[in-house]
Amino acid sequence: MLHSFKIPQDDAKYAWTRHVKQKMIFYGLSVSLIKRIIRHPTRVEEGIAPGTIAVMQPAKTKRAQEYWVMYAEVRKPSRKKKIITAWRYPGVSPIREAIPIPEDIVKELEESGEL
Repeated sequence: MLHSFKIPQDDAKYAWTRHVKQKMIFYGLSVSLIKRIIRHPTRVEEGIAPGTIAVMQPAKTKRAQEYWVMYAEVRKPSRKKKIITAWRYPGVSPIREAIPIPEDIVKELEESGEL
């Protein structure tokens, strides 16, 4: 299986750390799975490390499992996501606090009818 692993390359949208590449090999996660979790997460939380975001999607298996990805948004020079780590959680993880949304953004969404 190791011979079929595609090593992710940095591009305009994503930067990959050596740590996440090692975890992808360990857990058998693909580049496309990691990107899908980031684009369409089921749950979004504040990451453990300062300034990071953790996103999750449940695995489509008979056993309860979740795939997690932790990344940071790099603002300069472009809006790039630096993917820090990824892992497979056995079972269903407890829900932590949601990412706080600034009050002015909430007010704007409520006024526009989107919230």
